[in-house]
Amino acid sequence: MKRLFSILLCLFAFASCERAFMDQDEPDNPVNVFEYLWNQVDQNYTFFDVKGIDWDSVREVYRPKVNDNTRDDSLFRICAAMLNTLRDGHTNLISGFDVSYNDSVFYKMHADKNINDEVVFLNYLTVNQHSTGSFKHNAIRDGAVAYLRYTSFSNEVNDMVLKYLVNYYKSCSGMILDLRQNGGGSMSNVLTLLSIFDNHKQTLYQTQVKSGPEHDAFTEATTVYAADSSLLGKNPYTKPVAVLIDRGSYSATSFFAICTMAFDNVKLFGDYSGGGLGVPNGGILPNGWAYRFSTSRTIAIDGGNYENGVPPDVRVILDPACTAQGVDNVIETAADWILN
Repeated sequence: MKRLFSILLCLFAFASCERAFMDQDEPDNPVNVFEYLWNQVDQNYTFFDVKGIDWDSVREVYRPKVNDNTRDDSLFRICAAMLNTLRDGHTNLISGFDVSYNDSVFYKMHADKNINDEVVFLNYLTVNQHSTGSFKHNAIRDGAVAYLRYTSFSNEVNDMVLKYLVNYYKSCSGMILDLRQNGGGSMSNVLTLLSIFDNHKQTLYQTQVKSGPEHDAFTEATTVYAADSSLLGKNPYTKPVAVLIDRGSYSATSFFAICTMAFDNVKLFGDYSGGGLGVPNGGILPNGWAYRFSTSRTIAIDGGNYENGVPPDVRVILDPACTAQGVDNVIETAADWILN
């Protein structure tokens, strides 16, 4: 929540500065505000093809709802509903009286969650859990498997904590890293967490940015590489690592998920991630409202565009019968893989 507040604060500050430099002849009537927003999305949004969206058809639905007498609150609802058709959690409209969010992404993140926090707390972390930095952790399966719970990439990950955790569980056969319902955060924390693996400058993913108004106009792909463990003075963690994801694993967590494809000892377990693999950018509407949406796209090392969700290597959906017995069958499946 603090991270969201900071983002919105920056956007409002940006809005105030930008408006001062805006062309004073730019009409701020409701029709022009709507047209301006539709055109910005049309020329700069990156996932029309992946999401199967006909943006012209969307305009046909919402443009007739706006006229020069449309009130601000009504205009906001219409523009927000139009943006909602993108089904993109990185899309927002920000006014002085409201902020819009994508309800379909929000619903999937929470309604389709693949974790029962009470079961995890009572039967896996337990009352004897440990807390180190941003991680809650304990050993399961009679001490044979390390279980680490990390709930947000907004929470700091640092080398000292990682070194401690790897050493603390050095006698375990492997590690479970539970990122279910981790809604994302800082990419620097993603790269720091990846640094414990066998990094040898291998490709992690490629990224492209919109370069023109056509829907298929993108820059040449820029490749993002792993670091070099030998240069970092680290001993890579080469034991099996099971990363748990679900629909609530969004944005930076999806980036982490696609990066795991570059490491032979890491597998994804659970449900599809929530996606969110586009970096958002935005601007100011003629009436001073701020907006943002995804303006880049990410390509995994297998060539896939997983904006709609990164697939797990092993799909395991939480079983209500197991949950009723205090058992998380996603964790158990991951532990079986590590031990076998």
